[in-house]
Amino acid sequence: MESIDRTRSRLWTNWAITTVEADANRSADTHLLPFPLPPEWGVDLYLKDESTHPTGSLKHRLARSLFLYAICNGWVDEGTPIIEASSGSTAVSEAYFARMLGLPFTAVMPESTSRSKIEQIEFYGGRAHLVRDATRVCAEAERLAAETGGHFMDQFTYAERATDWRGNNNIAESVFDQMRLERHPVPAWVVVGAGTGGTSATIGRYVRYRKYATSLCVVDPERSAFFAGWRDGDPEATASGSRIEGIGRPKVEPSFVPALVDRMVKVDDAESIACLRWASERLGRRLGGSTGTNLVAALAIIAEMRGSGQGGSIVTLLCDSGMRYGATYFDDAWVAAQGIDLAAAAEKLAPLLPA
Repeated sequence: MESIDRTRSRLWTNWAITTVEADANRSADTHLLPFPLPPEWGVDLYLKDESTHPTGSLKHRLARSLFLYAICNGWVDEGTPIIEASSGSTAVSEAYFARMLGLPFTAVMPESTSRSKIEQIEFYGGRAHLVRDATRVCAEAERLAAETGGHFMDQFTYAERATDWRGNNNIAESVFDQMRLERHPVPAWVVVGAGTGGTSATIGRYVRYRKYATSLCVVDPERSAFFAGWRDGDPEATASGSRIEGIGRPKVEPSFVPALVDRMVKVDDAESIACLRWASERLGRRLGGSTGTNLVAALAIIAEMRGSGQGGSIVTLLCDSGMRYGATYFDDAWVAAQGIDLAAAAEKLAPLLPA
């Protein structure tokens, strides 16, 4: 008789799950902020402020879910190296959880990644593995995981399935619970961007599961493939890659579920940046680029609702703080170098904005 005992591994698994869940338990839920609009419009706009997570962005939820999913599947054990393909906030959040569990973490990133983003990952004990060809980050992450005996988290595949969309403290459950006492408690629309597609999948499934009369709008930035893929029913659609960090992809990712999306809106980068600057002044705090993209679509829907005499509420996401983007979206020299005309964009947006 041959017997192998993996009891010790299960003990580590139990400890790791408890440790990750404890992080959620000691963190307050994120705020749902009313956005100032004229009362006579009859439409209320709310921002789910994900910048208040410990790692400062919406991706904190995703990283927590990915770690729990990988641990419960038996893919991650004591000492397993964690590899991710990300040059953005996901890598920062995963580095945080990897350090919490005592696991080595490597983010595979394009050489063009800003030094400030690399420093954030290093702050949490992770390291950056830079590649020249940005289209090769996933392939390189797979290679590194195989070479080191590690686990490739692969946010772009597992984001839509790692979160329990029926509830269990996901972002959709949180939003609808926080809306209960508002004058329009069931939103007419929820507006989100697509990075992995995981957030839109979670919200779309939850809305159907709870039988809410809420529509889901996914907003896509310039140079991203999701909009064309959804419009044309083409999962092989490609693009050059987004300048709005956190959303947009050069290809349609496996976690994006088109059937859950009621409407898609394509937003020019100039409009995203002009809107985030306007909204930052209105709120008295800097917002990230993807929040600007979300707001362009939300304000366009509000204009439609007003035009048809419809009241109601809209919820969108404040994905991260604009403090990370002082050298890009808030830097006039960077904007000019990108060939972005903010004056023209602001003029285009003006009909959507309150005076």
